[in-house]
Amino acid sequence: SPHEVESGGTILEAPKFIIATGSVVAPAAVPGLSEAGFIDSDAALELEKLPESLIVLGGGYVACELGQFFARMGVKTTIVLRSQHLLSGEDHDIGEALTEYFREGGIEVHTGTQIVRASSRDGKKIAHVVRDGVNGEIEAAEFLYCLGRVPNFEGLGLDLAGVPCHTITGIETDETMQTCNADFYAIGDVAGKHMLVHVAIYEGEVAARNALRAKNAQAEKADYSLMAAHTVFSDPQLAVTGKTERQLQSEGVTYVKGTYDFAEHGKAQCIGKTKGFVKILAAADGGKILGAAVLGPHGSDLIHEMIVAMRYDATVAQFMCIPHLHPTLAEIWTYPAEECAAKLELAGPGQ
Repeated sequence: SPHEVESGGTILEAPKFIIATGSVVAPAAVPGLSEAGFIDSDAALELEKLPESLIVLGGGYVACELGQFFARMGVKTTIVLRSQHLLSGEDHDIGEALTEYFREGGIEVHTGTQIVRASSRDGKKIAHVVRDGVNGEIEAAEFLYCLGRVPNFEGLGLDLAGVPCHTITGIETDETMQTCNADFYAIGDVAGKHMLVHVAIYEGEVAARNALRAKNAQAEKADYSLMAAHTVFSDPQLAVTGKTERQLQSEGVTYVKGTYDFAEHGKAQCIGKTKGFVKILAAADGGKILGAAVLGPHGSDLIHEMIVAMRYDATVAQFMCIPHLHPTLAEIWTYPAEECAAKLELAGPGQ
């Protein structure tokens, strides 16, 4: 039961604790940025007036979503990032396509550009950058800092419970969401595995069941094979499930790929949303669907069909047996499935 303490706070006693304190915007690591002044993703949502122009620092999902939003609200927007394309962790065909779409939409995207420091001059914010060994300056009315989030555990005093915390990776847990202290579990952003809402909900359920399980019952282990599916609410939208090409290549897995452009798809033409493509990755041996991605209209909804197919270990041949209504956006998945199946048939059995 709660006990009042002298400081005016409250002590809560329990046999088990689940830490779910989320994440916070990463500290401003760019020299001079704090002095020059900036807004982050939290402050951006509280603005009462649009800045005349904006330099977005970073190229991840926050930079893409908010950067494109401000650009479409009429703000002259420049995105500066070190990587060769937006969303550096995604497959190159996706990141490069989205980068080109942003540029077509009037957003300046400076790829391969290192931010050396920030400053202010005559009421303007200045980004001092280096690209291909050449120094330069980019000027705007405001900085939007989008260089990540970090686990939020400051002030929890977890060291008193023998629970170590890392600034970047957060609180370490095992597959049951348990920390090195058997009475403490950690879930969501503060555990640092996948900073996604649906993952946090899933981890919370796993942790709760394990914390409350009978003394001799087997602990449940979290399975992230499909949980790492994610979406970016840019336009066009991005959604990914399963393995990426980069992951399969790094793991030495042989696969076939099928793709199809929305520009060739009837329903996409009808609604005037023809940017982007879908792709399916299938095992070269047996055709099991290993991963899928969509960059296009309603991508965050379209990906769920592939998540369901993968949940039940479908092959591309089995997927092709699923009827798709016409004319719909969803039927676009049938084309990369057919391409994968054709490649597998051409390779012959045992390939």
